[in-house]
Amino acid sequence: MTNIILFGPPGAGKGTQANFLKEKYNLVHISTGDVFRENIKNETELGNLAKSFMAKGKLVPDEITIDMLSNEVDKNPDAHGFIFDGFPRTEAQAEALGYLMEDKDTQIDAMVALEVDDEVLVERLINRGKTSGRADDADEKIIRNRIKVYYNETAILKDYYQKLNKYYGVDGVGTIEEITGRLSKVIDSL
Repeated sequence: MTNIILFGPPGAGKGTQANFLKEKYNLVHISTGDVFRENIKNETELGNLAKSFMAKGKLVPDEITIDMLSNEVDKNPDAHGFIFDGFPRTEAQAEALGYLMEDKDTQIDAMVALEVDDEVLVERLINRGKTSGRADDADEKIIRNRIKVYYNETAILKDYYQKLNKYYGVDGVGTIEEITGRLSKVIDSL
């Protein structure tokens, strides 16, 4: 079983690459944002709990998020592995995810981060904003702030996974095929 955390700043191409990697390696893609939306839409117990925090403008406690992820892993008992996208974001979450995977008799094999220059990210997101309808992709000031927040949060996780010899930075600039090839080399080496 291969379990990776796919990381990168907004606009790095995580969603695009996750789609290729899940097909190529027969992995299950777990996007935390999608899991939240699905649980809230279906009014699950965890979804309603998460919604109650979000309605107050509070962060959803890690325990609720981990429980949602655990349910997603349990829904896929025959998976060859998982791609986690959007989680973890803190060291405490990274530790909790590690324990969750241990409980499932597996582990996180790698954090693979797509590395892209800020100016390229801004250009990609503004272009995406023209077609996505996402307000956070239309305003350069908001985009730059999202990128800054990502770096402030992720530096800690980069250090965390480097200490475990599980961090891999991958150049996220080029054609989709070139980037998929670079990611594949990392995954094949695990």
